Amino acid sequence: MSLKNDIEMVREELSSEEKFFEKAVITERFIKKYKNVMIGGVIAIVVVVASNLLYETNKHSKVVSANEALQKLQIDATNTQALSELKEHSSVLYDVWCFSQAVATKDVVKFKELENSKALLVADLATYELANDAKSLDEYAHKQNALYRDLASVQSAILLIKESKIEEAHIKLASISENSSLYAVGRALLHYGVK
Repeated sequence: MSLKNDIEMVREELSSEEKFFEKAVITERFIKKYKNVMIGGVIAIVVVVASNLLYETNKHSKVVSANEALQKLQIDATNTQALSELKEHSSVLYDVWCFSQAVATKDVVKFKELENSKALLVADLATYELANDAKSLDEYAHKQNALYRDLASVQSAILLIKESKIEEAHIKLASISENSSLYAVGRALLHYGVK
């Protein structure tokens, strides 16, 4: 009986070794077959991670450079080198700086340049600053995302009152939304200034 058990044990060991070698051969074939794909995948992952790190580093560097240029401009607004650095590193921040300078100096030419800014807020504010008659204020107020829509309506109504166009002024003032902070001003003008 002992011999039979020993033979059975040897068979089981040979069977498990056979299975192990069979798995090793299958794994080796798989690796040989897909070796290039696996290497390519690893290389692709490394390239993606490296390029992402480079992009983030470059982006951070531009932000730091733009902030440094802005600090130089705050110290000396006539520093043309800092202004060109700011424009190179952050066109949006450059437009904001130019807008602030145009507001300070009432520079109409600069406002016209900024009407096409990539910074939507700057473009909107520049358009508002250029609106100086009833027609241009109305055009501004009818823009979809006009920031000062209600203020433009009030200003347009005041200009119309000065021109004795009371009915048109009524229409402008009535168009101010109840949710607007200028609603009370519009109602006051409607009742006290337009009659």
